[in-house]
Amino acid sequence: MVTVILLTISNVFMTFAWYGHLKYAKAPLVTAILVSWGIAFAEYCFQVPANRIGHRHFDAAQLKIMQEVITLVVFAVFSVLYLKEPLRWNYIVGFALILAAVFFVFAVGSDKPRAEQRTAVASTRDHNQ
Repeated sequence: MVTVILLTISNVFMTFAWYGHLKYAKAPLVTAILVSWGIAFAEYCFQVPANRIGHRHFDAAQLKIMQEVITLVVFAVFSVLYLKEPLRWNYIVGFALILAAVFFVFAVGSDKPRAEQRTAVASTRDHNQ
């Protein structure tokens, strides 16, 4: 749960860093870049711990697909509320297809829990040293 919360906060910052400047198209580009970098730094302060904590329980691919779904939800809310752009039916269909990816990443595949995988890797590493 901590991973999801941190990734959500991270994605709010990153969405503003990537798209927030679109509302201020008359601002100089260099200003938009510098402000975006500052916001992106804050994003990394949440994203890095989210992935470190999350990797104890999830594979990197699972973390990535989780982040993508959170990104899409955050972006959909942002584009409607902040940019005042409509959420069209084809966007929703595209998002639904990405949810299918979530199913395949989390529900299909290794039956071995993450903790067992880590233990197996650590014991293999210890054995080889």
